[in-house]
Amino acid sequence: MTALRAAVGELSGQDWERPSGCTGWLVRDLVCHLVIDAQDVLITLVTPADTEPTVDSLTYWNLVDPPTGEDPLDALIPRLAAAYGDPSLLKFHFDDVGSAAGRAAELADPTVRVSTRDEVLTVGDYLSAYVMEWTLHHLDLMAHLPSITPPPADTLAACRASLEKLAGAPFPTSFSDTDALLIGTGRRPATDTSALGELAAKLPLILG
Repeated sequence: MTALRAAVGELSGQDWERPSGCTGWLVRDLVCHLVIDAQDVLITLVTPADTEPTVDSLTYWNLVDPPTGEDPLDALIPRLAAAYGDPSLLKFHFDDVGSAAGRAAELADPTVRVSTRDEVLTVGDYLSAYVMEWTLHHLDLMAHLPSITPPPADTLAACRASLEKLAGAPFPTSFSDTDALLIGTGRRPATDTSALGELAAKLPLILG
């Protein structure tokens, strides 16, 4: 979350009106979605569960069909983002809520079980799953803004390892961690599908 907040802090001027890596969303729409993500983290961390975990950091993710733009929440996000008017207000709100989510995550006991999306998992697994969410959206943020500081290398490597586990196969060693994440989740087409081998038939992995 720290790296993502810093990246949003770099936005200025027309950056907010650039397309993001999320189809149909501008950068401002994506940041509005990140505000909701941070709120979800705060809510989940104070929603304890007393039953056994039903998912972990990997099985938390469902593999779903590519978005069609018909999801009501997806359609709501651009209207919410536009309601801010001045993008600096949106930047302030994300920094405020995002920093609170980061502090809550640092203070939380990773062994405690919490409930979200009708599932139960440990705080540690929940936050590990959210690293994938935040990292992918960090890449979405800079899709058309290459000057934005990228996610940390160790975070990209960890997310690649998680995605390979979800895929059940490794990505080619010729792929950088960023390439593996973008191609693996359908954010960028592979220029050479032959390099993917049998993995090509499993892609994209749309996480929901």
